[in-house]
Amino acid sequence: MKKDFLKYQAQTSPHPLGLSISHTRGSYIYDTDGNAHLDFVAGVSACSLGHCHPRVTEAIKHQVDQYMHVMVYGEFIQEPAVAYTKLLASLLPDQLETTYLVNSGTEAVEGALKLARRYTGRTEIISAHRAYHGNTLGSLSIMGFEERKGAFRPLIPDVSFIHFNAETDISKITERTAAVVLETIQGGAGLILPNQGYLKKIRERCDEVGALLILDEIQPGFGRTGKLFAFEHYACIPDILVIGKGMASGLPVGAFVSSEEKMSVLMEKPKLGHITTFGGNPVIAAACLATLQEITESQLMQETLEKEKIVRQLLRHSAITEIRGKGLLLALIMKNEEIANYVILECAKKSLILFWLLFEPRAVRISPPLTISIDEIKQGCETIIQVLEQYKQ
Repeated sequence: MKKDFLKYQAQTSPHPLGLSISHTRGSYIYDTDGNAHLDFVAGVSACSLGHCHPRVTEAIKHQVDQYMHVMVYGEFIQEPAVAYTKLLASLLPDQLETTYLVNSGTEAVEGALKLARRYTGRTEIISAHRAYHGNTLGSLSIMGFEERKGAFRPLIPDVSFIHFNAETDISKITERTAAVVLETIQGGAGLILPNQGYLKKIRERCDEVGALLILDEIQPGFGRTGKLFAFEHYACIPDILVIGKGMASGLPVGAFVSSEEKMSVLMEKPKLGHITTFGGNPVIAAACLATLQEITESQLMQETLEKEKIVRQLLRHSAITEIRGKGLLLALIMKNEEIANYVILECAKKSLILFWLLFEPRAVRISPPLTISIDEIKQGCETIIQVLEQYKQ
């Protein structure tokens, strides 16, 4: 099967990890040779409740027996999508009341950019250096990393960049600006947290000049940082919230959320200002609903911060210069890229799944399921320390 995988399925790099999957349960991925691999990545933050969580799988099976697809987005009333968006609105600030369901995080970013330009009548989009918001052309245009986007130019015009956490750059947001797009926590750059007060000052500047603030919560959302969304830590409410990844426990989904008044501009002049065939798919919406219910009705969010403390206590080693991030969205910053690569690849041989970050070569990603147990955390951290001890500089 590996030969067919390499031949018939388009590849994203010359050297995929190539783990052949049999099945999954909880915090473990099982390969076709019967080996259990402890998952410290959770599908890059997508599998919030681990693998095959019974509440989610039951919701999916129930919905499959009712209907799977009936009409393009927004035409028919479908209970799973209505119930999900209503519950989500009840958990968000009042001005984030209306949700547009799409198929992925990058499509959600595209929709948010369109909404901002349409609502403000302006064209300039401001993003951050070393930002990552997806790989479609609009999202790629606001990526702050030329090495990854230069080959695909020309991209969309009128995009400017500021440095994340640099308050001296805030004045670059002007009356020309339609929207400022920021990751609440910069993911690909190395899990950079905003300085206290920074996002609030961005919010105030946007209000001053009439620009919209778009916060990308695709990675840190849905309880991963100890709150439902990371912006809750920073006293900053966006005009448009972009979400994805952890929404549906591993199924493909994304959404952008705003006020009913703002979202209404996509309804006319032109009609169908944004349209999608499979956005709001009832099977995926059922998974979203079950995931959100489980996260908010359990103690998982509170436990996330306790689990973070355990990771930080156990992963102390001279090769680790710092641990960045919050909750169960963490990055080990190694002394150099060589050590990071060694740890990820050697841990894979010991059946512990770790992964890289896009723009920070010294980083080792740790983003396990929120459901991971304390014993599983200890087991994974012990493996990492063992591998570091084996490393020969």
